[in-house]
Amino acid sequence: MPAIAVPAFALTCWLACYLIGRDPRRRVLWRTATTLVAYAVGVAAWTVAPGGTVAEILICLPALVWAGVAIGMLPDEMPERVQIDRGWIVLSAVFLAVVIALPAAGRLVSLAPLLGGLVLLWRFRDKVRPRSMPLAVTVAALLYALGLVVLLLPLSLGPPALVLAAMAVDVMILGYLVAAADALDAGERLLPDLRRSAVSALTGALVVGGLSTLTMLAVRDNRLVLILQFVLVAGVMGYSGLVGPTRRFLDRIAFPHDDRLRQDRAALLLLAEAMPRRRERHTLIALDQEEFRRLTERALEDYGDLGRLLRSPLIDLPTVDRRLTGQNAEKPLARALELRAVLQESVARIKPDGLFGIGEDWRHYNALYYCCVLGLRPYERHPETDGLDRDARRALDWFRRYVPRSSLREWQREGAEMVAARLWNELMRTDPRWLTRAGSLAAPPTRST
Repeated sequence: MPAIAVPAFALTCWLACYLIGRDPRRRVLWRTATTLVAYAVGVAAWTVAPGGTVAEILICLPALVWAGVAIGMLPDEMPERVQIDRGWIVLSAVFLAVVIALPAAGRLVSLAPLLGGLVLLWRFRDKVRPRSMPLAVTVAALLYALGLVVLLLPLSLGPPALVLAAMAVDVMILGYLVAAADALDAGERLLPDLRRSAVSALTGALVVGGLSTLTMLAVRDNRLVLILQFVLVAGVMGYSGLVGPTRRFLDRIAFPHDDRLRQDRAALLLLAEAMPRRRERHTLIALDQEEFRRLTERALEDYGDLGRLLRSPLIDLPTVDRRLTGQNAEKPLARALELRAVLQESVARIKPDGLFGIGEDWRHYNALYYCCVLGLRPYERHPETDGLDRDARRALDWFRRYVPRSSLREWQREGAEMVAARLWNELMRTDPRWLTRAGSLAAPPTRST
């Protein structure tokens, strides 16, 4: 059992940490990571006490969270999205209590929320990107459900260790699919960055995981030793998946009084993390208007995060090229800073004439400028107000008192569409590459004779 359980535990822990490190703000990445961690803990519990009640309950948890992953793939702009999320949380808590209360065969009710999540995913499959995602997620979920049935019912279709290994493949496929969807949504590359992290994880798994496996085989009857070996493997895999955040945390401890050194190292780390995820420059010309709009909206959301702007395809815009000269034109950090300036100027262009206002014509500008450019967080319990001018304080108070979260998100989306339309029209008017592409797209298809 340890020879199969340790690699499965190690790889799922690594992939969970990798997903969180990709973008800690994305709920679907957190839910997928929780699915992987729940499976890893279940495998560890099954190794310590095979077929025990705790192990059976833990191995059912991934199915409950998997339903949330399926829901998380639905577009954020769906009107029903908030209600669906809340319903999943409530139902998961109810079904978890039922799973704890029922015997082994009854714990298969944990598959009911997963079935509901998959039904919703197929119901709105035309809004899910990429289009093949519902089918791929459904196949992986069905295979995991089959493994769960084999474990919990008195069926003899193979040793439990092999069934758990097959289930590990299923949850890792889910993790890869979600990572691929996130990379597509962000306009990034996935495989180079995934290979970089996987090489580190495999090295740690071979060294630490191999020694832990030998220790478990040598000491079979000591549960404390088994648990400590899993904790050791989890720590190594966590570092492999979260190299960047871990290094920044260690820098704060090692250089507490050297701000300049920490800032320089942080800039280098941002660049090192961004380079494997950046797309090639020539792919920018292949964007259509809808994709351009979506990437612009994402860049505005990431305005305050230079690391995310470094990975945005928009740093290769011709507008950025024209604003940079000499060696700066080839420096990613300089391009990211220039993209930030382009976005700020584009937001300023939609500002109405006159002094600060809260009327209908001010809503899009206020939502973008104060919440994206200035980075105000009006719905925090104690929002930061130091250094804000009078208009920013008035805007913050207005958002908190009179603007619901859903309205603010809608204004930000509409404002981002306005900014994207301006940038797109400027490209179409001024850049020869886009003019040529527009003409080729508009030309009618011809038949070969």
